[in-house]
Parts: sequence; structure tokens; C-alpha cells
Amino acid sequence: MRLSGLQKILWVFAGVAAFVFIWLLLWSDYRSDRARAEDEPPFFADFELTNHRGMVQTEEDFAGLWMLVFFGFTNCPDVCPTTLSEVAAVMEGLGDEAAKVRPIFITIDPERDTPTALAQYVPLFDVGITGLTGTPEQIAETSETFPIFYQRIEEATAPGGYTMGHTSHLFLFDPEAGFAESWSYGTPAEEILADLRERI
Repeated sequence: MRLSGLQKILWVFAGVAAFVFIWLLLWSDYRSDRARAEDEPPFFADFELTNHRGMVQTEEDFAGLWMLVFFGFTNCPDVCPTTLSEVAAVMEGLGDEAAKVRPIFITIDPERDTPTALAQYVPLFDVGITGLTGTPEQIAETSETFPIFYQRIEEATAPGGYTMGHTSHLFLFDPEAGFAESWSYGTPAEEILADLRERI
């Protein structure tokens, strides 16, 4: 079947859009790696969001704790559940030292990820994970203090008709909320655990 001129143009446009989206994701991950390479923490965790129990929390509520922060969404088919499973394995591996670390999952899909949705989702991985959500404006503001990128992608077969593209790094912040480290998607839990043990 031959494609019409309009169909060809649409296919070219789709290809260019996909390229741009992938480039933006890689650029965001590159920024994360650059931040990690600096000797001094280049930024601090800064947020005011609602947790999965309906209570407003800021980074000050976790003062004195190491924070493992991951941005994602509950309808994520692969990256998010895989990373949260790794986080759960890390927390289990820490044993008694797990009390010094708080894993935090911040949604980039506040339209669907209400406190109730998060309350059903985060315990599937580890009861110690804190899920955070907010208004779209609050999530956008939070994302500006972290080197992350996220974008809504229309997809008819996805729940609600759309999915989300986002930075897949896992971030570590020290007890003063300063950036300490980040790991790219796919980093084994054993590697993260070994690094954490040296720090805490």
C-alpha cells in the first residue's frame, strides 16, 4: 500500500518528534551526570508536596536522614516499578541502617497520582517509601530544583490515553538535603547498596 503525501509528512514529523524527545531525555540524564561529577553539592532538595497519607511535607521533615529520591508515575509500565524494586532491595540490604535512609517517590503525573493512588502503589514495593504528589504547578516547581525532565505523551492504548516520559535517575541527598549522588536506570541494587554503606 502506497502512502499519500500527507501520510509521509506525518511519519516524518513523528520521527522527528521521537528524536527530539529522546534527545531531551538524554540531555536531562547528562545534566544529572554533570551534577554528580561536581565536588560540592550543586543543589539542594526543595519541595512542599502532599504525601500518600494526605499530609503536606517538605524536605525539612526528613532532616537528618539520607533521602533516596525517584521521579516517576504509578502507570509507568517498566522503568518505575523496576527502580522502586531496586530501592526496596537496597532498603532491605541496609538492615538496621535503613533507619537512616528515607526512600521518596515523587510523581510527575499529578493528574492521576492522587494521595489515594499513591497509597495503593508505594506499599507494593516497600512500606517505608514515601509517595509525594501535588498540583501540576507544585510538581513543575519541584522539578525545577532537580535536574529532571518530564513530558506528557499522548498514547491511545495507555491508561487515560497518555503516558509520561521522564528522567530515570535515582537521586541521593545527604542529611542536610544536599545532593550527594545519582545512579542511572539499570544500576544494580548491589552497587547502590555498597555506595550507600560507605556514606552512612
